[in-house]
Amino acid sequence: MRLIRIGILALLIARAGYAQEMTPPATQSGTPPLTAQSADQEAEAPVAFSLEEAVAFALEHNYSAINANRDIADAEKQKWETIASGLPQISGAVSYQDQLKQPISLIPAEFFGGEPGTFEEIVFGPPRTMSATATLRQQIFDGSYIVGIQATRAFLSYSQNNREKTEQEVRRAVVESYGNVLLARESVELLEKDIAAVDKNLFETEKLYENGLAEEEDVEQLQITSATLHNNLSSNQRLAEITLQMLNVTMGLPLDHPTRLTQDLDELVEQETRPELLESGFILENNVDYKLAQNLNEQRFYELKLARSRALPTLNAFINYGRTGFGDPLAYFDGDTQSFQSSILGFDLSIPIFSSLGRSASTQRAKIALEKAKTQLEETEQQLELQLKQARSDYTLAIETFQTSKANLALAERIERKNTIKYSEGLASSFELRQAQTQLYSAQREYLQSMVDVINRKTALENILNP
Repeated sequence: MRLIRIGILALLIARAGYAQEMTPPATQSGTPPLTAQSADQEAEAPVAFSLEEAVAFALEHNYSAINANRDIADAEKQKWETIASGLPQISGAVSYQDQLKQPISLIPAEFFGGEPGTFEEIVFGPPRTMSATATLRQQIFDGSYIVGIQATRAFLSYSQNNREKTEQEVRRAVVESYGNVLLARESVELLEKDIAAVDKNLFETEKLYENGLAEEEDVEQLQITSATLHNNLSSNQRLAEITLQMLNVTMGLPLDHPTRLTQDLDELVEQETRPELLESGFILENNVDYKLAQNLNEQRFYELKLARSRALPTLNAFINYGRTGFGDPLAYFDGDTQSFQSSILGFDLSIPIFSSLGRSASTQRAKIALEKAKTQLEETEQQLELQLKQARSDYTLAIETFQTSKANLALAERIERKNTIKYSEGLASSFELRQAQTQLYSAQREYLQSMVDVINRKTALENILNP
C-alpha cells in the first residue's frame, strides 16, 4: 500500500506542475489583459476625440502599446522563472515493466553440483516490477544563476523603457494622423469655396462670351482652373477618408469606425505653439533612446559576467525516495506483493578544468561586445545633442513659416479679390485672374501645411526632451 501511495503522490505532483503551466498568468494590478478585441467592443458607438483624448485612447488600445505591456508582463514572468530555477525542484516518476519474454542467462552447472564444463539456464529477477520515486533537487552554488537574476532586472528595465519608446511612437503617429485628417478636411472645405467662386466666374464669362462681350480664351482659362480644382477636390476627399482610417488603426479602432474630431487646425496650432519649449533644459538621462542605449550596456556587462562565471564550479544537492514492488500488478492494490524501499542523498560538484581556451575566447568576445556598447552609448549622446538642435531649429522654422504663410494668405486673398473685380470690370485679363487664383490656392496649401508642421515639429521636440 505504501508503494501505491508513493505512486499516487508522484502523479499528483506531475499533475500540479501541469496545471501550473496551463494556468493563464494574472495581469498586473488584477486588470484583465488588453486585447484588440476589447478596443473593438469599447468602440461600438461613435466617439468624439480631441487630440489629447485620441492620444490617451491610443496609448491604451494601440496594437503596439498592448504588446509593449505584454512584454513587461513577460519580463516579470521571466524574472521569476530565473529565480525559481535556483529554488528547490521536486519531481516524481512511476515505472512499470512486464517482461513478456524474460532473458535467459547461462551459468556453469558445477555451481549447482553439475558436471564441470556444462551450463544451466537461469532467469534473473521477477517478470514484473513497478517502482515509484520522488526526487528533491537544490542548487547550492552556480555563478551563472546569480548573474541571471541580475540580468533579469536589466531586461525588465529594458522592457519598461521600450514601452516608453513605444508610447512616444504611438503619440507621434496619432498626432500626425490627427493633423492629416484635419488637413485633408480643411483642404476640401477651401476647395469647395474656391470651386464655387470659379464656377460663378465661369458661368458669367460664358454668358458674356455668348453675347460677344468676352473672348473664348477667357472661358478656356476658367475651365482649366475649374477642372484642376475639381480633380484636387476628389483627391482630397479620398485622402480625408484614408487618413481617418489610418487614425482609427493607430488608435486601435476598427478601420471604418465613425470617429469624430472635436478640434480644428486653428485650435491645435494655438495649443501647440509654445516658444518657451525652445528654451527648455535637456536632461540626457530622461531621453528614452539614451535609456535604451544604457540598457544595452547593462546587457553586455552581464553577458561578460556570465562568460566569466562559467569558469566557476557548480554544486547541487539531491535526495530521493523510492519503492519498488515485484509480482502481479493487480496484487499491488491488495497489498500482497513484495516491495522494497530505497533512498539516496547526494551531491553533484562540477569543476571546469580545461576547455581548450574556449571559455577564454567567449570571455574576450563578451569584452569586445561591451566595448562596442560603450562606443554606441557615446555615439548616442552626440546624436541626441545634434537631434535636439535640429528639432529646435525645425520647430522654430515651423512657427516662423506658419506666421509668414498666414500673412501671405491674407495678401493672396486680397490680390485675388482685386483681380476678380478688375476682371469683371474688364480691367484684367483671364490670364491675370488665373495667376492670382493660382497664387491664392498655393498660399492656402502652404498655410494649411504650415499648421500641421507646427504640430508635428512640437511633438518631435517633446519626444527628445521627454519632459
